[in-house]
Amino acid sequence: MKILTFSGATPAEALKKAQLEVGEEAMLIETREVQKKSLGKSALYEIVVGVEENATPPAPKAKQKSEEPFMKQRPLAQKSSDVLYNISEAAKQISKIAEVTEEDRPSRQAPMRESEDLKRIKEEIEKLGDKVKLIQNMFWSEKSPKTTAAIPPEFAEIYRLAQESGMDQDHLDEIMHLTLEHMPSKMRESSETVKRYFQVLMRKMIPVRMESAPKLGSKKVIMLVGPTGVGKTTSIAKLAARFSYLLEKKYKVGLVVLDTYRIGAVEQLMQYARMMKLGIETVVDPPEFSSALNALRYSDYILIDTMGSSPYDKGKIEKIYECLRENNTEYTVDVVLVMPSSIKYDDLKATYENFAPLGIDTMMFTKLDETRGFGNIFSLVYETKVPISYFSVGQEVPEDLVAATSDFLVDCLMNGFSRGERV
Repeated sequence: MKILTFSGATPAEALKKAQLEVGEEAMLIETREVQKKSLGKSALYEIVVGVEENATPPAPKAKQKSEEPFMKQRPLAQKSSDVLYNISEAAKQISKIAEVTEEDRPSRQAPMRESEDLKRIKEEIEKLGDKVKLIQNMFWSEKSPKTTAAIPPEFAEIYRLAQESGMDQDHLDEIMHLTLEHMPSKMRESSETVKRYFQVLMRKMIPVRMESAPKLGSKKVIMLVGPTGVGKTTSIAKLAARFSYLLEKKYKVGLVVLDTYRIGAVEQLMQYARMMKLGIETVVDPPEFSSALNALRYSDYILIDTMGSSPYDKGKIEKIYECLRENNTEYTVDVVLVMPSSIKYDDLKATYENFAPLGIDTMMFTKLDETRGFGNIFSLVYETKVPISYFSVGQEVPEDLVAATSDFLVDCLMNGFSRGERV
């Protein structure tokens, strides 16, 4: 390989010289600043490019190589690891060129019209950056998708992100098929527009139960059920603080404890009740359940904490069911299944199926701050069609509670969880 150096007042100028001299097949190796801009002196940049010995110089006024399919410009006989390394380095250099070009643009009172050459170079850099991303994603896996239709290169990034998020393969392939079938061809020109379309499609597939206040003269009774250790008691405290202190209207809240198996859980909830000055009732046997609800009839919200159990412990789940069956009050109990977001889709599905006899109305997912993949949540709600009501994103009471929206979940799935994205 022959190494050549080109210089210019900006990286873009040096890049233009290299393109005119050796064409588009040269590989960008390095960009460096040789001389800083100072009074009376212009800046000087050098770029180093590599050209194959047998490469043919570009013919004058001939069609540029960049107009050919990008994957034909370089041999693919190299190992994928070497290709990815070179791509990564090229991407970094592209970013530097773009940044320096912006910094060196002269600033004046009146807006300056950019020269046609500068516009053309910027457009080429943007196109090259997108093509680099496409090549990176084409090497992400050797496995071919199960979809009957071929996956275009522009779709590789979202396919990889969705699969790495823990989404069920069948669900991913189904959504990809819908995207390929209905997406307008004009929107397929870049990976960014494809990603936005894919996000819009997923938002429409996520059922959500929007938070609503109790109707005048009525009350809401919410029971949290789920496995041991998922954060039901802490979530009850967050909900209690939300309804009694954080919302625009301050509601009266009462608590019921069915979790008499764990003394620590009872003491923890009683401590929260004392701090927030809430009424609290404990239930040992199912016949006491109706009495506890009637004792809190002055409340706008009644929140019920239940004993945690293995999804396969039918005995404890049956005892919760008996309480619901013994309810002879006028109040309808809204059953919320609480599950951690940090377990794989198959485990979430098994948990749901074992608690389903209780009549699950909505789902709440906890520990969002302890995982990087959220495709498992999407797959469960997409499969069961049971809406999400809340997300718990940490241990802090009451602030680490998020009222569920499809936008929030899709953003977590595509970009990861961020505490700045709370709703």
